[in-house]
Amino acid sequence: MAASGDQELREQVRERYATAARVVATGSTDACCSGESCRPAAAAIDETFGAELYTADERGELPAAAVAASLGCGNPLAVAELHEGHTVLDLGSGGGIDVLLSARRIGPTGTAYGLDMTDEMLELARTNAAQAGATNVEFLKGEIEAVPLPDDSVDVVISNCVINLSTEKPAVFAEIYRVLRPGGRIGISDVVADDRLTKADRAARGSHVGCIAGALTFAEYREQLASAGFTDISLTPTHQVADDMRAAIVRATKPAS
Repeated sequence: MAASGDQELREQVRERYATAARVVATGSTDACCSGESCRPAAAAIDETFGAELYTADERGELPAAAVAASLGCGNPLAVAELHEGHTVLDLGSGGGIDVLLSARRIGPTGTAYGLDMTDEMLELARTNAAQAGATNVEFLKGEIEAVPLPDDSVDVVISNCVINLSTEKPAVFAEIYRVLRPGGRIGISDVVADDRLTKADRAARGSHVGCIAGALTFAEYREQLASAGFTDISLTPTHQVADDMRAAIVRATKPAS
């Protein structure tokens, strides 16, 4: 059972993303229009997070609400190397942007799962999937520390700025390892801190729900992935999100044997 402080943080995260989903679902618009259509206002943290981290072509593939609900710190599909027939799992799938983009890449013989703990985001994602005509997707309610899928059932796990929000990261990495098939891999975007930063330093730079205070350092990330059993671990910084803290692409593999 999670400690009371951890549970409080979890509820803060849940409410933040529920609020973001409600904002998008109301159909409010921002000042950014393309042609004759305006997209709903995104509840982004700042310019280093959100839909602008995807290409214009990728954004153009999707319903406006899926784009508007994006709160990530990167584009995990840029390194996911998805192929026809793959089974993909997106942890913390939100409004479904990465699930829907994955679904197009894996084709009708593949399956793209989205896992989220927030009812409002799941409702929004399912609506977006219906509007996109995606028939090879499934959105699951659950927590990333206890994935409701069987062992060895997924080829690729992706996630976009969600693992830093967990208060039980070793459990998350253990679950990712469990559901991946031998030889499966991860392509994750996440916020990572420079190794010299203490937990207090990270907390001083931003809140937990703002994707800052809960971030691991580069060394901690590698150590926890290795402890879960992963190999071929790499973390590649992409852009700065706070002083001495960066968005990064995380890659790792579950050994084939």
